[in-house]
Amino acid sequence: MVQLPIYMDNHATTRVDSDVLKSMLPYFTEKFGNAASINHSFGWEAGDAVETARSRVARLLNAMEAKVIFTSGATEANNIALKGVMRAACGAKPVGHLVTNAGEHRAVLDPARKLKRDGFEITILPVDQYGMVDPTQVVAAIQSNTVLVSVMMANNEVGTINPIDVIGRICRDREILFHCDMVQAIGTIPVDLSALPVDLLSLTAHKFYGPKGIGALVIRRGSLQTKIEPLFEGGGHENRIRSGTLPVPLVVGFGKCCELASERMDEEAIAIGNLRERLWRGLQNEVDNIRSNGHPTERLAGNLNVSFEGVDGDALMTRLKDIAVSSGAACTSVDPEPSHVLRAMGISDVLTRASLRFGLGRFNTTDEVDYAVSAVGESVKRLRKLAARGA
Repeated sequence: MVQLPIYMDNHATTRVDSDVLKSMLPYFTEKFGNAASINHSFGWEAGDAVETARSRVARLLNAMEAKVIFTSGATEANNIALKGVMRAACGAKPVGHLVTNAGEHRAVLDPARKLKRDGFEITILPVDQYGMVDPTQVVAAIQSNTVLVSVMMANNEVGTINPIDVIGRICRDREILFHCDMVQAIGTIPVDLSALPVDLLSLTAHKFYGPKGIGALVIRRGSLQTKIEPLFEGGGHENRIRSGTLPVPLVVGFGKCCELASERMDEEAIAIGNLRERLWRGLQNEVDNIRSNGHPTERLAGNLNVSFEGVDGDALMTRLKDIAVSSGAACTSVDPEPSHVLRAMGISDVLTRASLRFGLGRFNTTDEVDYAVSAVGESVKRLRKLAARGA
């Protein structure tokens, strides 16, 4: 028996794991100290909990604990990385150059555009039909004044995984800093920052069964003199990069979800990938004239972005009241424009508006997938019939 409603929007956010919640609760009540209070036991206890969490984040990424900078989430981490690095490198004069791409999340594209308005030079590379960045175009875009390249590891809308290792080596050979938004990848794909040529990465807990409101900017050990200008002042917390009182319960939950990811990632990737294939095969059997968006093999296990020809995506979502899915990135869902990622991939506005993103995760089941296949198939057929009558 399927319990409704069904949640299949795990790229937008995930349910907090019960073990994560359990780890957090004491730090809202009896262990409520400020981690920056160094003169009494309440502060010491909170500080110890923060450092334990920091070590768990670092262990998941094979990074140095001292290089894990806690933030309010990946949006802040991305802003610190882009604005902080560019401003620190160029001083008072905005003479530096940043390279990114059209498939990035708005949390990268919007800060990049703000830097452009401030006078910095920005290159936004195209992506291919799968939403992937071509490393040869990165090479061609690099200039003598290029300071930073920013390319996400896994696309949040279509699940395509970029060739980060190749792009990173290109930057390393040219002594250019490389930033990677790994929000969708962390907890799903193994990341070894000691081996991967990435200088800065952004992540957030709520994408892999942790709480909202906590994330991190992680700096690779030995990165090329990474200088970062803080976005704001106020106490010099987090190695003077991110001032502000740390939300200890959220930090603790962040650490716990990293610990669970370390234990479960490989097994879950297989199980979730099987669910995704079941969903895709089921939809193909139910309705014709559909297409999967994103790379056929280099992709996240739980992502399925599907375009349904002859169907309005908003109308389809309205009919699917018992299934939580998305028509694009949750952070831009207030924008009525079609997905900028699908547009960048060359998909027409008509087909872009007829697309749904399914994000499968830890708590989804085969019964839920089968229910979704039936419900989506029935709704698509009905909407196509209505469209045919009105033609």
